[in-house]
Amino acid sequence: MKYTVLKEGIGTDIKAGDQASVHYIGWLKDNGNLFDSSRQRGNPFVFPVGAGRVIRGWDIGVDMMKVGGHWIFILPPELAYGQRGAGGDIPPGATLVFDVEVLGIQ
Repeated sequence: MKYTVLKEGIGTDIKAGDQASVHYIGWLKDNGNLFDSSRQRGNPFVFPVGAGRVIRGWDIGVDMMKVGGHWIFILPPELAYGQRGAGGDIPPGATLVFDVEVLGIQ
């Protein structure tokens, strides 16, 4: 996993078990095709960090962030959807890029 910190964040450190509220944009690294965006929907995504309910790269990446942080994740297939892909938008073996901003925790 590679990441770039756009904004460190000054809030609470995220830890396993927290319910993280995030905005994100996801696209394919190979061709730049957008496949998902909570920002476009206008609805933050909330998930339990470290519970395995999201792709592994998200559990790892968000666990390193703080509230208010804004990072770019580059996730190889083994930390994303692997060789199975996901639906018609994410092909098998795809490297994914996510723009992730932590809005808060619950």
